[in-house]
Parts: sequence; structure tokens; C-alpha cells
Amino acid sequence: MKARKKYTRARPAQTQIVMLGTGTPRPDPARSGPATAIVVNGKPYLIDFGPGVIRRAAAAYNKGITAFGPAAAELSTVFLTHLHVDHTAGYPDLILTPWVLGRSEPISVYGPRGLRAMTKHVLAAWKVDIDNRTNGIDRLPRAGCRVNVHEIAPGVIYSDRNIRVTAFPVSHGALAHAFGFRFETPDRIIVISGDTSPTPSLAKHCEGCDVLIHEAYSLQTYQSVSRKWQHYRRRYHTSSRELAALAARVKPRLLVLYHRANAGGAMTLADPETVLLDEVRRLYDGRVVTAHDLDVF
Repeated sequence: MKARKKYTRARPAQTQIVMLGTGTPRPDPARSGPATAIVVNGKPYLIDFGPGVIRRAAAAYNKGITAFGPAAAELSTVFLTHLHVDHTAGYPDLILTPWVLGRSEPISVYGPRGLRAMTKHVLAAWKVDIDNRTNGIDRLPRAGCRVNVHEIAPGVIYSDRNIRVTAFPVSHGALAHAFGFRFETPDRIIVISGDTSPTPSLAKHCEGCDVLIHEAYSLQTYQSVSRKWQHYRRRYHTSSRELAALAARVKPRLLVLYHRANAGGAMTLADPETVLLDEVRRLYDGRVVTAHDLDVF
């Protein structure tokens, strides 16, 4: 991996990570669907767009993260890890709501094969509304709801004066196309796992990272689910023990747990979040935290 100094300037950038959504497919009112923003020099870059993404961006703006703007119109450069519904159900919201509230330029979205078809169908599903708002009393510019779709392959997929983004394949069960991302900014290297079981490509791309944002499931809750869901978790996700081993190997300055996998199991523990965190901490002595919606790192 090339060093971060490729992006240094006379005045160092200030990179923030804003956890817009840290949830799972389970409809938890306290957690929106997966969505993370990396803000560099006041410009936001969005990763995933789970349910509630624009409302969480508005909440972040109200808390002082002005990069999103009052209508989230600045969320114009977007990356998608994979096409599962919990990571994509906010797509119509991302495309249309900021447009209705004033966005006049297209957004660019980088993601796996199938993203172009998904985009086409989203726009077709809202055709009546789009036509009404462009031709009716609103007279909205049609460019504001256009999407420049980039279906990606492993490697560097995006760069500008703030950031360089490398995509790498991860293993998410039977899903053919799933990615993690490495973000290099002038002052930080950030890796986001996406949904994945342990995979060598992830460890390789964590080299020298400052922050690793990774999904995980608890081994204690694993014991409480059926054999079917135990098999699912092993194939699609990463256990606390496996994540601790990865973190001990790559040594991020900060490990952030998000998107706690709970498929197939009732929430039988009083505090499953603490259970997962404790499991990781017992096996990994670096700095590790659990992310919540609207946390800033």
C-alpha cells in the first residue's frame, strides 16, 4: 500500500468519520441501516445507504456536522459494499429527497455489479413523481435526480484532492460481488469491512490503517441460534474471536464495531452490545469501541 503522504498538503486535512447508521436488518428504532460518512476538508463521502440515511444525515447536520448541508445535498460521492437490502433500502431517499429539497447536480455511486440495474429500477419506480416535479409547478432540474453509476472491480476506484479509495473483494457467503474499502486521506487511513467472513484480502488492505470499522457477531449469541443460522453466520459474517485475531495482526489505532450480526436469533441477552465488546476485548488489547448512530471518530 502506498503511504498516506501522497495526499499531504501544506495544511493537514481534518478527517472525521460519522456513523450515520450502525444497524442490521432488524428494525431497531435506535439504529438506522448501515451508512458511514468520511468527511475530509468539509466534503462528505458516503459508504452504504441503509434505511434512514438522509434523516440521520439531517440529524448529524443539526449536531454541527455542517458538511452534509441542511438537505444532505452534499452527499454526492457514494460507495456501496454490496447489494443486500439493509445496505441499500435508503437508495430512493438518497437519490430523491435531497433533489426535492434543492440538489441540482447528479450524484455518483460506485458499487458492485447489479448497481446499474438497481438504479434504473429505482428511478422507474418513482417515474410519476419525478415527471411531476420536473414538469409541474416545482420545475426541478432533472439533473438533480440523475445518478452516475460506476460498477467496480478490485483496485483503486476513485481519487480526488481529498481521498483515494481502493476496493477489495470480501467473502459474504453466496453473494457473488461484495467489497470492502480502504480510504486514504491526508491524515488518516480508514478501512471498512462491509459484510464479510474472514478473508485474506481484508487483512492485506488493513496495512497501516488508523481506523478499522468492522462487522462482527458474538459467540455467545451464536450458541443461542439454530444450526441453520449458525451456518449462515460462519459463511457470511465474522465472529468476535476472528475479528480479534485480525485486529491483533493488523494493529489499527482504533477498532470500531458496527453492524452487529444477529440474523436468526432473538435478542435474549440483556446487553448483547456489551457482550460482543467484552468478547473482543478479552482477546485483543488494542483500543476498541462499539459504534452508535451519530458517533463521530
